[in-house]
Amino acid sequence: MKITVHAIHFSADKKLIDFIQKKANKLEQFSDSITSGDVFLRLENTGEEANKITELRLLIKGNQLFASHQCKTFEEGADLAVESLRKQIQKHKQKQNAITDAARKVETGALEEDEY
Repeated sequence: MKITVHAIHFSADKKLIDFIQKKANKLEQFSDSITSGDVFLRLENTGEEANKITELRLLIKGNQLFASHQCKTFEEGADLAVESLRKQIQKHKQKQNAITDAARKVETGALEEDEY
């Protein structure tokens, strides 16, 4: 899976990019249909301590998944975003399996009617 990291209005260090890449690559074990992903790192100009926004977008065949988290560190945001996407991938797979099962039932139901 190809992950592109975009640091908006600052330059991210190699260590942070490697950390995000490693975390995002773990999502491949949950779905083979992930084609690519984008990570957007942004600093928000607020007085709050949690001013780092991490957004992660995954392109899956026929769909797009997105997660965004605002935390104290980009690493924490990446962890939370990856966990959110893992849950979304599992939910997406459940829906796809339900659709496939329903299609199979329709096909076998049609076949059984033809036999009579």
